[in-house]
Amino acid sequence: MFADTHCHLDFPEFNPDREEVIARAKSGQIDFIVNIGSSLNGSKVSLELARRHDFIYASIGLHPHEADKYDQSIHAELAGLASNDKVVAIGEIGLDYYRNYSEVDNQKKLFLSLLKLAKERNLPVIIHNRLAQKDTLMILRQHLPLKAVVHCFSGDEAFLKECLDLGFFVSFTCNITYKKADNLRHLISKVPLERLFLETDAPFLPPEGFRGKRNEPIYVKFLAQEIARIKGIEVREVAEQTTRNARDFFNILCRE
Repeated sequence: MFADTHCHLDFPEFNPDREEVIARAKSGQIDFIVNIGSSLNGSKVSLELARRHDFIYASIGLHPHEADKYDQSIHAELAGLASNDKVVAIGEIGLDYYRNYSEVDNQKKLFLSLLKLAKERNLPVIIHNRLAQKDTLMILRQHLPLKAVVHCFSGDEAFLKECLDLGFFVSFTCNITYKKADNLRHLISKVPLERLFLETDAPFLPPEGFRGKRNEPIYVKFLAQEIARIKGIEVREVAEQTTRNARDFFNILCRE
């Protein structure tokens, strides 16, 4: 059984057939899904999906692209949502200096505020980092001890080592199957299986052979197959260990 620890089933790409996508995942060896909030409305829809489907859980958060819109009323709504027992994390939160759709100072304020909320609710955090390694680490260190996963890992080997040294988990997406993804495959070889999650980040980053199409949770199997190949182990071992990692991290074991 596989776990997709990061997808966006609330996104409009799934509007035509969302329930069919969810049914394919449930019947296709997907143990559980964590649907990720990246906006206020997305967090609300994520929680609704989790309420309707027993194997879907929600995270509540605001992507750094949303930082310029953030205010105390939005924070209050997020805090209320975070109290629901199907919410297993705060995220995705972090910094994005690639697009810079929001001011850097506002991104930092949002990041700090939602890290504080995670600590108040005793929830782990799902970190978005893009071209912001130094500031991301600086802010995270200020909030240790902290349960964190750096999702869709794209940093360098030094950043990877620092994340692992801090006790964080990392997750990779199906883009590791791309022909030009040698650097990502090298990084995966450096991550102990006990510190790794699987994620699709669907609808984004479908595996090789599906590029140009929509990604979905069932494709997490292709990710597991590639990790198994890189590490020279069986897919079953990847599935079992990464699912165990995610269940412990998100505290899903005691929620069944």
